[in-house]
Amino acid sequence: MTSFAPYPQGRPRRLRRDTFTRNLVREHAVTPNDLIYPVFVLDGQKQRQAVPSMPGVERLSLDQLLPVGEECMKLGIPVIALFPVIDAKLKTPDGREAMNPEGLVPRVVQGLKKKEFPSWA
Repeated sequence: MTSFAPYPQGRPRRLRRDTFTRNLVREHAVTPNDLIYPVFVLDGQKQRQAVPSMPGVERLSLDQLLPVGEECMKLGIPVIALFPVIDAKLKTPDGREAMNPEGLVPRVVQGLKKKEFPSWA
């Protein structure tokens, strides 16, 4: 005979008894491998601009992005998502700049590859 009421009136706690059992039956675990770090990328050198609508977030040029990339690698974050800030003069209705092999994103990816961030490129 058990002293527990049937579910849902009673909620047995046997699976919460100790750390090992909780880890064994846990449904979700978030690790750095589950993270993607978003980065807003600018053209140029030594550029760092605050994003007014997102306090604490900055747009970075490639030279400013590399130390951030190194920190992400140290923390075990396997992926960054690049969000390019394209000059308004380069924007067209057909999005031609997105296919430019000399565009901002291809140059940033090449720069990351040169600094040995192969998992991101």
